[in-house]
Amino acid sequence: MRVLSGIQPTGNLHLGNYLGAIRQWVAMQDTMAAGDECLFFLADLHALSQPVVPAELNAHTTEMAATLLACGIDPQRSILFNQARVPAHSALHWILGGTARMGWLSRMTQWKDKAGKKGETQSVGLFTYPVLQAADVLLYQATHVPVGEDQKQHLELARDIAVKFNSDYGDTFTLPEPFISKAAPRIMSLRDASGKMSKSDPSDASRINLVDSDELIASKVRKAKSDADGLPGEVAGLAERPEAKNLVTIYAALEGSTPDAVLAQFAGQGFGAFKPALADLAVATLSPIRERLTALLDDRAAVSAVLADGAARAAVLAAPTLAKAQAAVGLQV
Repeated sequence: MRVLSGIQPTGNLHLGNYLGAIRQWVAMQDTMAAGDECLFFLADLHALSQPVVPAELNAHTTEMAATLLACGIDPQRSILFNQARVPAHSALHWILGGTARMGWLSRMTQWKDKAGKKGETQSVGLFTYPVLQAADVLLYQATHVPVGEDQKQHLELARDIAVKFNSDYGDTFTLPEPFISKAAPRIMSLRDASGKMSKSDPSDASRINLVDSDELIASKVRKAKSDADGLPGEVAGLAERPEAKNLVTIYAALEGSTPDAVLAQFAGQGFGAFKPALADLAVATLSPIRERLTALLDDRAAVSAVLADGAARAAVLAAPTLAKAQAAVGLQV
């Protein structure tokens, strides 16, 4: 089993990123059987599909790597690297560009959402980045890819590309399977539970950042949107209460329990009692991460060295697949 996943280096991560993805990565790393592998990468090449400030991209890559390390990714048990240090990603991307079809890419939901009616003004990179995503996965013969519901279409495209390439040129790529953890919660905004918690939300009060102080975390929880009713004894009672459901979901995720278990504990109590308990739990969970992150960012060269080592290990795994794909299409290198 070889698991691969990536994340764009776009700045500070928040509680939704941690509970919805990164903690799942750490759990997979910690439960891997002997001989299985986890690869986690910073998708800095993908960042180029949008305008970037070079100094910010460079800094964010290091900061994102430090955050993953602070959250529990262990470079001794996993391979942590950034794409740009492994040129095979770009090389395979170009080869797969001859297999992918314009129609496939034009139907991608995220392309239609981001480009809207202004597709002609968008970068070629934004249109073709699903092909680079396919290269990211197929390059390492990944067997499983952790994906959320909004990324399943991209993995399906990677499989379509692999199937066509294998059909046209011979068996070259493993077909990756989605790994969707049922334990991964969907964390919503603290100000409007109709939308996901997001770092793009203009309101900082809508999210809990992993770098927030204990006092700021407690303040954001205290001011989080809720309602005046007491908590019910079971999840069904939250069906028409999205903000209440979100706060209960966050508590359960932080505690490693279930919403039903949380409601059994707090049934009949109001948010005047529930929010302080949630704030204490959030602080207890995130404070050690923030402290480790602060220490790591005091030595950015050491973080960069981790990425360099991970890239060297990744390149060794990538080389046979790239060579096989090059040979399959008749390239002499």
